[in-house]
Amino acid sequence: MKNLYLIGGTMGVGKSTTCRIMKEKLVNSVFLDGDWCWDMHPFQVTDETKQMVQGNIGFLLNSFVKCSVIDNIVFCWVMHEQGIIDEILSNLDTTGLRVHLISLVCDPQTLKARLAKDVDEGIRTEDIIRKSVSRMPLYGVLGTVKVDVSERSPEQVANYIIEKC
Repeated sequence: MKNLYLIGGTMGVGKSTTCRIMKEKLVNSVFLDGDWCWDMHPFQVTDETKQMVQGNIGFLLNSFVKCSVIDNIVFCWVMHEQGIIDEILSNLDTTGLRVHLISLVCDPQTLKARLAKDVDEGIRTEDIIRKSVSRMPLYGVLGTVKVDVSERSPEQVANYIIEKC
């Protein structure tokens, strides 16, 4: 049986780093970051681009599901609303697929420190801190397993997800 790991979390919580590690630890695995499915300039969030990104994600994930050499699919995206998760799943053929729904969470101080480091390195702009912190409460109501990453390294988080989720 194949595994699909849908890993959500607010910006800067460590989704991409954790998923890259998971890809290396899992056999016959692939990693897709939802952000890659609409990496455009300028970045525009409209009804049309939201529909496009969902279509792109569905197409790619279904391609991975159908590929005989892939056993573990690791996908991450912000996924701060249950409707986003539900829509992704509704577009997938989940026959023979074990789906793991996970949200990475942390305390506000940890998130602010991680994002401040990214801002200092020029990876993100300062407004991301306010945006990301404001989304934190949304993850508490999702139908996902919550994994607190506050006191864990990305390697520890990846191991925890693989072993426990």
